[in-house]
Amino acid sequence: MSHSFRLWLTVLTSISLAGAASAQSDGGGHLQLEAKIPLGQVRGRIDHMAVDLKRQRLFVAELGNDAVGVVDLANRSVVRTLSGLHEPQGVGYEPSTDALYVANAGDGSLRVFDGNTYALRRQIELGSDADNIRVDAGAQRVIVGHGGGSLAYLDPATLNTVQSASLKAHPESFQIDPNSGRIFVNVPNSRAVAVLDGASGKLLSTWPMEKGGNFAMAIDLNRNRLLLAFRNPPALVVLELADGRAISTVDTCDDVDDLFVDSRRKRTYVSCGQGYVDVFETQGTTYQRISRVPTAAGARTSLFVPELDRLMVAVREGPAGPAAIWIFKPVP
Repeated sequence: MSHSFRLWLTVLTSISLAGAASAQSDGGGHLQLEAKIPLGQVRGRIDHMAVDLKRQRLFVAELGNDAVGVVDLANRSVVRTLSGLHEPQGVGYEPSTDALYVANAGDGSLRVFDGNTYALRRQIELGSDADNIRVDAGAQRVIVGHGGGSLAYLDPATLNTVQSASLKAHPESFQIDPNSGRIFVNVPNSRAVAVLDGASGKLLSTWPMEKGGNFAMAIDLNRNRLLLAFRNPPALVVLELADGRAISTVDTCDDVDDLFVDSRRKRTYVSCGQGYVDVFETQGTTYQRISRVPTAAGARTSLFVPELDRLMVAVREGPAGPAAIWIFKPVP
């Protein structure tokens, strides 16, 4: 048994024991609440998250606090707060250079921090509305959506911007297909999904959407499918990855901001500001909702980490209590 595996077993045991008294189930038993990790004096909107697997640390974009919280998952506590930011939205951890990337909507900057000391390594001015971040380990690059319609490609070794791709409007969630190298980008203001050549950034095709508010996206690599979550009206839409042909459409909860595929269980998790996580099960081309798990109003961002087999949901301060990260264990 490797040291890293023993470490994670210890983390799982500590989280399970701590959360046992407060463990909850949605009745269907598909997500069990193991623990709530308080974030401290965090008010307002919480955006996206990322994880440093080696150190078992979770990074939380506290947009309303102009900060990023660093959560120690083993000890279930906040160990650091990176303050002085400007509406941080996207976060990404790049392991080969041990760097944390933070995209700031308020001033359009991308800030890069050391993954060990959290000292600022560099600040890159992207222009405006820096948003989602994707770490493309295979191509050794970091990609950031920003502005009125751009993706910036960065070399993590030099932290230089090496390329850009243009879009018709601001990019929301985007995903990289490691098999084809294509990048799929949600462009809700254009009611479309843009398909880019990952290497050149060239627009290959545009898939028009009938629904509006396509913010969340995920790729199911096992089935070669693209999953989109819409807000207007709320729906989960499944497309063929090859050509965008529609496979399935099913209603989901409102105000979606994150969407993840659990390949091991053939499930999809959709987190909504309405105060739920919808759990869908896949059978062939059918997507059936098997659970609607209560969270809290405004808790629309989440992160599913397959290596840890846990779904983290960011819950803002409100009637449910202080701001916290709720950790759910998928079952069985």
